[in-house]
Parts: sequence; structure tokens; C-alpha cells
Amino acid sequence: MQKYILKRILYMIPVLLGVAFLVFAILALTPGDPGSIILGITAKQEDIAALNAQFGYDKPFLVRFFNYIKDLVLHFDLGTSYSRRQPVVNDIKARFPNTLLLALMSMALSALIGVSLGILSAVRQYSALDHVLVVVALVFASIPGFWLALMLLLVFSLHLKWLPSFGADTLKHFILPTVTVSLTSAAGLLRLTRASMLETVRQEYIRTARAKGAGEKVVIWRHALRNALIPVITTMGTSFGASLGGAIIAETVFAMPGMGTLLTSAIRQKDVPVVMGATLFLALLFSVVVLVVDILYAFIDPRIRAKYENGGKRRE
Repeated sequence: MQKYILKRILYMIPVLLGVAFLVFAILALTPGDPGSIILGITAKQEDIAALNAQFGYDKPFLVRFFNYIKDLVLHFDLGTSYSRRQPVVNDIKARFPNTLLLALMSMALSALIGVSLGILSAVRQYSALDHVLVVVALVFASIPGFWLALMLLLVFSLHLKWLPSFGADTLKHFILPTVTVSLTSAAGLLRLTRASMLETVRQEYIRTARAKGAGEKVVIWRHALRNALIPVITTMGTSFGASLGGAIIAETVFAMPGMGTLLTSAIRQKDVPVVMGATLFLALLFSVVVLVVDILYAFIDPRIRAKYENGGKRRE
């Protein structure tokens, strides 16, 4: 297991380098330059050129990329924001806690709703409750996130005035964004959990457990659920990793200072250090989340744990 984890950590290095090169190249190919965006189109050309030279934006693409990677590797320096003139690390420290809390709350709520109702729907297959849950899941999976966020904002903030409409000062500010992100995710988890459970309960070992006299609760919770959870955990892990990138729709509608709004504003301003630093930070976190999901497989399924312990080789 230790060798597997070490190998996966080493794999992160080329992944992060590839992400850095792609993002840097896309930013370089997009029209405009930081000097023109910051000073405006009415500024003098020499002032714009001087500001770009100050940022090092007048150098060739490969030189700028090499200098960025050199500072990152040797000094762990993510750079300084062009627009705010402060280290990118400070922006990430200020914004990431809000995004992390939103991602954790959204994942917990979506898992609670989606997995529990998915199990209930599978256990009571073809019942009236099953049909209702499937229809509700399809409806919420089809609703656009921005429309759901606006409806929640109109109802609970503007009309009922129960919850705040913007900011991230208290836990109340996270309720509406959390519901916005988690409802659509819960709908997908419900459908996936239901399908996985229905496929698992048809396996031979489930029939064997029932033939040996095991109770239905034992069959469902002890035998079927553990194997059915593997694809569910994969989806939850990738959804959580994506949420760490900032639920951009929720953060934008509810004016929440998070990683999503940080990235969108930096892209509009062509603030290369902020875009690069935030993207690499989120790519690293996503890679770690995927690694944690793979490790969780070993605790759920003993066959996967044996494969890890044997280094992926079959026993003779």
C-alpha cells in the first residue's frame, strides 16, 4: 500500500506540470495583456508597455513559463497578483476556507439525501415511493444550477427574508449556496446508488446469503451496500474535488468570496499569477482527493486491498 501511495504521489508531478503548461498557454493565446486591462484602453502605450515589462509580460512565452516554474519549484512562490499587488498565497488563504466549507457542507448534504434515498428506492423497487423518488431525481438533475440559485434567492432572501442573500460571514450565508450545489448532486447520487444497489442485490453471493437465512437488513447493509458504494464513492470524490474548484454558479449568484469568484475575476483581468496559482492549488487538491478515494476502496473491498498489498501482481 505504501508503494502504491508513493507511486501515485510521484504521478502528481507530471500532472501538475501538464496543467501548468496548458493553463499558461491558454492565457498566453487569449487576446489582451495585463497592462491594457489594468490601465484601460485610454492609457498611453508607453505606460502600458512599462507595466507589462514590470510584470515580465514582454518576454517570450517559454521564458515566462520557465521563470514561473523555477520560482515555484525553488522558492515555492506562486507569484504576485498583477491587479492587487499582493502575493497570490494571500488571496488563496482568504478565499479557500469559504470554498472548502461550502464543498464539505454540500458533499455531506448531497450524500445524506442521495445515498439514503437511493438505498430506499432500490429496496422498494417498483413501489410508488420508488417512482416518486426517480421522478424527483430526474427533475432536480434537469434543473439548471443558476435557475435554482435564483429561485432560492428570490424566495428565501427577498420575499421571506429568512436567509442572507450574499456574503460568507456566518453559517447562515452558506445555507442557500449549499442547497444549490447539493440538490443537483444529490439527484445524481440517488440515481447512481439505486442502480448500483439493484445490480448488487442480483449477484450470486447475495442469493447465497439469503439462502443461508441472513435477515434482509443484514443482506442489504452488510453484504450489498459495501460493494454498491464503490461507484458512489468515486462520484462523491470527483464531485467534492470539483466543488473545491469553487461552485462558480453558487458563489457568483450569492456573491460569496471563494475560489470560483477569485478565478473568474482573475481570468477577466488576465491576472496570470492568480489564475496559475489558484489552478495549480486546486489541481493538487483534486489529485489528493482522488488518491484518498482510491485508498478508501481498499477499506471497503478486501480484494482491492489485496491487490494493493501485492503491488498489482497476482498470487502464484
